[in-house]
Amino acid sequence: MAVRPVCRGRGRPAGRLLDRAAAVPAGPGAQARATSTQAAAPRRQADDLQSDYQTVIKNVLPSVVTIEAGQGLGSGIVYDGEGHIVTNAHVVGDEQTFRVTVATREQPLTAKLVSSYPEQDLAVIKLDRALPEGVRPARFGNSSEVEVGQIVLAMGSPLGLSGSVTQGIVSAIGRTVSADGSDGGTGATIGNMVQTSAPINPGNSGGALVNLDSEVIGIPTLAAADPELGAGMASGIGFAIPVSMVQTVAGQIVKYGEVRESGRAALGISGRTVLDDAYQPAGVAVERVLEDGAAAAAGLRVGDIITRLGGDAITTITSLLEALASRKPGDEVTVRYLREGKARSATVTLGEM
Repeated sequence: MAVRPVCRGRGRPAGRLLDRAAAVPAGPGAQARATSTQAAAPRRQADDLQSDYQTVIKNVLPSVVTIEAGQGLGSGIVYDGEGHIVTNAHVVGDEQTFRVTVATREQPLTAKLVSSYPEQDLAVIKLDRALPEGVRPARFGNSSEVEVGQIVLAMGSPLGLSGSVTQGIVSAIGRTVSADGSDGGTGATIGNMVQTSAPINPGNSGGALVNLDSEVIGIPTLAAADPELGAGMASGIGFAIPVSMVQTVAGQIVKYGEVRESGRAALGISGRTVLDDAYQPAGVAVERVLEDGAAAAAGLRVGDIITRLGGDAITTITSLLEALASRKPGDEVTVRYLREGKARSATVTLGEM
């Protein structure tokens, strides 16, 4: 499955009124009254859900902005009252200045880059002026409370249509996804992503994935590409960076101007994919071992070919990045590798990127 950048909550369960319908008292005409009440219940439930949606939209849209970066277009979330806005690194690209449009005014504001962290596809920009009236920081949820089946809304500027809202559910959690790079290679590899069925289109990147408590639980970033559609996006398969990582990265950028602790596991090597005699990917050849890194401490050398990390088979550099993205600094893993054609293994304590 190819995945491409798309720059370019706890929901309350329905069913409360059905319980009331079941409690209609017996007596003359009771059956008719019960039938009438039961028939009306689904309509009232739909009205309740619609009201929930409208409340969330009213609460969250003042925190979602449109970002113009050169010729590119994406979305962003107001992070704090000082005018910091968090978005995707692929939205800001190589630009340093930006035009930001907020929901409460037509005239764009200007902003400057604070820092970009492509490894996690996140960046922070800052408005050149105070927050306009009616614009407010977003409320952030808790990644540990995100569950499959939750109703979610995606807000952003798909295809330049600012303030657009789509709805869906959390389809899966804990996904590790590697994006296609702008040069055709591998882009960021991100772990613990939230998969959603809420439609995500070019321009949604950097926007908000929110629950029915009006809390941001992720930043829509990637959409799966259907090979049968060529460059077309697969319907209903999108991915959002979890809010825990958003707060970790954005919080450090706001405080320090850079990311000092990534929270991402690292092996401490540079490598490349190698092919077997049938021209199939067969492992990662170590081209450089970082001094004082995890691999160096475990005795790996330049020329070793890594074939397995823990329980994950390693056939390409992408598979190695994905295996590392699902682990944390300090984890101990067994690395299996070939050295001069002979199988070896080493216990590695992973470092931090």
